[in-house]
Amino acid sequence: MNTILKEKITDKCAWIGQDIADKTDWIHHLSAHTLNVLDQGLKVLELTQLKAPNFSKEDVVIHDEQFLNEMAAIAEELENGYGFLLIRGLDPHKYNETQLSSLYYLIGVYLGLPVTQNARGDLLGHVQNVGDINNKNTRVYETNLYLPYHTDMSDVVGLLSIRKAKQGGLSSVVSFSTVYNEILEKYPEYLSYFYHPSYYAHLGEALPSLSPIFSYWDGKLAGRYLRAYIELGHEIMNVPVSRVQKEALDIFDHVSQDPRLRLDMMLEPGDVQFCNNYTVMHSRTSFEDFEQLGARRKLLRLWLKMDNARALAPDFPGRNGIPAAGA
Repeated sequence: MNTILKEKITDKCAWIGQDIADKTDWIHHLSAHTLNVLDQGLKVLELTQLKAPNFSKEDVVIHDEQFLNEMAAIAEELENGYGFLLIRGLDPHKYNETQLSSLYYLIGVYLGLPVTQNARGDLLGHVQNVGDINNKNTRVYETNLYLPYHTDMSDVVGLLSIRKAKQGGLSSVVSFSTVYNEILEKYPEYLSYFYHPSYYAHLGEALPSLSPIFSYWDGKLAGRYLRAYIELGHEIMNVPVSRVQKEALDIFDHVSQDPRLRLDMMLEPGDVQFCNNYTVMHSRTSFEDFEQLGARRKLLRLWLKMDNARALAPDFPGRNGIPAAGA
């Protein structure tokens, strides 16, 4: 079996942002039927006094074939299509924040299995500008700063927009396969480096662990990237990032940030974005927020373990959640 893919990727996952920016096939409008099924599910939750994230599929059993087929089609697109979708249909004027959260989570549990996002065991993350940028322990998503391209520790990551910022805060995605194609074409001498393992300071692990940036297995390419965690991992392990490693990471960032390749979008209230973490990196531009906390930009994040996720190589271990403290 070849460990390094040496041919250009031509599948749908190798999209170029400027080529699909004016298309609508990456925007999925929930059908009227599915919205009705979700409404019925919300009624069940409210009658049983359950709300996100404190329920599972077993609490809202849905046998409706059309609804299940629509969820399966979304999961299929995430694994074998573009690798991301913008989902519309949840009306922020019809539902309050608690109801939106529960509807979003209900979609999530019928796509995959929610996994924990921090040592507290949270299954629903709040992405909001509430952190102190002068505190080195503050995670970037808790600020209004630019969030570099990265992947999260799950098969799929979801974001539900509750409120927009006063100005800015675009969501941005870029295809791992397209970045791969660019490196293969323009910087082939660096390609093998991205298959060599680096130390990642994965959250929830006592010590950094090894993982490559690219992995080719069972006919599919998978990626994992967060430069700050690679640099921190090497620092913790006292293994300095070499000059050639730094050059390779600089090239990776340069290609990823190419305006021609990336796709920017504004998540309007009620919009949901899902991304496959093995095929798509996501980012966010900096933004100006409102002074009042209750008016600030807010999104709800889901990490999902997917039944249809691609097989991963032994030296590219899957990451689905951050272990809760004491687990």
